[in-house]
Amino acid sequence: MHSDMPFPLHINIVDLVFKGMLIGMVASAPMGPVGILCVQRTLNKGRWYGFVTGIGAAVSDIIYAGITGFGMAFVMDFVNNDQNKFYLQIIGSALLLGFGVYTYRSDPTKNMRKSGMQRGTFWYNTWTAFLVTFSNPLIIFLFMALFAQFAFVIPDHPFEMFVGFASIVGGALLWWYGLSWLVDKVRTIFDAQGIRIINRVIGAVVIIFSFVSLFGTVTNLFRFF
Repeated sequence: MHSDMPFPLHINIVDLVFKGMLIGMVASAPMGPVGILCVQRTLNKGRWYGFVTGIGAAVSDIIYAGITGFGMAFVMDFVNNDQNKFYLQIIGSALLLGFGVYTYRSDPTKNMRKSGMQRGTFWYNTWTAFLVTFSNPLIIFLFMALFAQFAFVIPDHPFEMFVGFASIVGGALLWWYGLSWLVDKVRTIFDAQGIRIINRVIGAVVIIFSFVSLFGTVTNLFRFF
């Protein structure tokens, strides 16, 4: 066995699945336009209309995640250098921190538009949610931060990467299923303030996670000396 192999032959699939699901949930959680749309459709049309809205968002997210992962695979020689990986993880933690602060301070209901009562088909609700999400390519930067922080991209391991990206979809769908379920259960008391509270909780969780990641990355610096 060559000692200079960039990756071990054995890759912890369970760890990869966990990271992928976490990435999918973090990317889906902020109450952006599609999050508001999911809540409104759940309230106005029913739980499953809210869920298929999330499916449309998840399809868009996995396309951008694939683009991000494909691009990062070309620079893995740079990324696999321990010192470069340290700096990338620092940058990733900083980006996550900024993302968390922005999410916490933003008011997702400010430009909220009412979703009509006409249900339409599940396909229509999925497709329109896909278009809303796909129109915001800035999510690529969030995926870059998450992929760098978790060292998620593993080139030359197509099966493992397929499992990892499938896990991203699974995490996103789990989030949208949970959100539509929760909103449906508390529909009688759910209002714009509820949306703001969820958004602040999400922002606070991301901020805490970014600090934990930053601390872990910095403490690992000592192994270089």
